Formats: sequence, C-alpha cells, structure tokens
Amino acid sequence: MQWIEGIDDMFDNLPDIQADIARRLGDAASNRGVPMHVPAVVTSDVDARGMVLRAFDPASWTLRFHTDARAPKVAAIAADPRMAVLFYDKPAKVQIRVRGTGRVLTDDPLTDAAWAESTNFARRCYLGDAPGDESESATSGLPAQFEGVEPDDAQLLAARENFAVLLIELAELDWFYLAQSGHSRAQFSRSEQGWKGRWVAP
Repeated sequence: MQWIEGIDDMFDNLPDIQADIARRLGDAASNRGVPMHVPAVVTSDVDARGMVLRAFDPASWTLRFHTDARAPKVAAIAADPRMAVLFYDKPAKVQIRVRGTGRVLTDDPLTDAAWAESTNFARRCYLGDAPGDESESATSGLPAQFEGVEPDDAQLLAARENFAVLLIELAELDWFYLAQSGHSRAQFSRSEQGWKGRWVAP
C-alpha cells in the first residue's frame, strides 16, 4: 500500500486515517529504521518499557512482541491484561496511541515459529538471568561464555523455555497529527460490529 502524500488531505476522512494507522504499524514491524519500530509498551501496573515491534496483523489488529517468560510484565499481564502502546514518528509529526488486551504465549505453534525465525545471537538473550534479577555489579545477565559470542543450536536448548510471545489485540486507536496550522486528532473504538471512528479535540 502506498503512503498518502498529502497528510493534510486526510483530515476530513476517517477511513483514510484508520488505513494510515494500519500502514504505519505494518511498516514499524517490518522496517527497523523507522521511528515507530520501538514503541513504549505499558502494562496495567503502570510500568512502561521500549519494545521492538515484531509483527502487526491488520486482519485482527494484533501487535506481536517477544519477551522473556520470566519478566515481571508477564505476571502483570496475567493479573490484568489491559495494555497500552505509544508510537511516535517525529519527522511525520504523527503520534499513535493504542489500547488493547495482552496475552503471553510460551508453548504453541506461533511461539515456535517466532523462535525459529530468530537468530542464535538474538536467542542468547534468553540464556541469561531473569529480567530484574539483582546483581552486585553491572551485568548483561548472560553467562560469561556467551558475552559477545553466538551460541550454537545445542547450547540454546535451555533458552527456549524462557522465550515467549506477547500479543496485544487492539480495541482503541488514537491518531494525533501535530501541525502549526492546527493539530488534528481522531479516535477509533472496536465492538462486535467493527470499528467506529470519531473526531476529538487535540
């Protein structure tokens, strides 16, 4: 899909704005060079962190991230799955905020496929200490033999059980365009009947 060249022309067209959101989320997942590739992900315990967006499914409006199954956010999501994600593209002057329901998968075909797609260098992160474990000195958490070293497949067998996929199914979208001539903002909410958009004051 092509980008809309004149973003100002979208201000009176809610379907085009929703399509722009989908395009930007898809590009953020597939292009590590764009600003929205690492959004801020917020859990119900009011904790936020930057996470790499791995995939966006426009059919189900679902975001996919990778995480350590031992991370504190996994317990927070299990206790209360409400989540929010903030994307910002400074050059385009577009902010996208979304809300939805999170779930963590550890032992299923999707997680197996995500693990298979990862490089051994990326997988080694799951060989180390659990996120948040206390240390007496600055540490990567990795075993010493894997500092800067790519493990082989056999050495990574123990890491798989720590790897998980985080899915966030979106229910609310908030699109905000910053312009000197006047900001513009639109919101979309999801129901069993589909998405409904509205204009709101910036």
